[in-house]
Amino acid sequence: MSIVDNKKAFHDYFIEEKYEAGLVLEGWEVKSIRAGRVQLKEAYVVVKNGAIWLIGCHISPLATASTHVLPDPTRTRKLLLHASEIDKLIGRTERAGYTLMPLDLHYTRGRIKLSVGLAKGKKQHDKRAAEKEREWQREKQRLLRTAQR
Repeated sequence: MSIVDNKKAFHDYFIEEKYEAGLVLEGWEVKSIRAGRVQLKEAYVVVKNGAIWLIGCHISPLATASTHVLPDPTRTRKLLLHASEIDKLIGRTERAGYTLMPLDLHYTRGRIKLSVGLAKGKKQHDKRAAEKEREWQREKQRLLRTAQR
């Protein structure tokens, strides 16, 4: 079940591969995510010191959060992947001109996971072609519906 999607990632990038990563979260962050108070719009994923990090993900603290914890809504969060996946991602991002994009937050067996996409940037004409294709699919569906009536 999806919690939040990053629609901007699919508009601006070609997604070549997807990986599912766990997140290192604090208790108040889990409560806020379960309440739906999370944004991936400005978030991005980087590789630092052989680890994968999520930067810019905004998780708004709940009003009922603990009084002794000072919540930081945009703190850097570590992503948990297998060592072989991390090595593969490091190689692809450093050599081949790919970037890592957060695609969506979702639940897997009760745990919060992040889908990370290995992405290549779209040019302006690619974005226009994708928009034209989407419009054509929508028009085709509309025509099929009117023809069936």
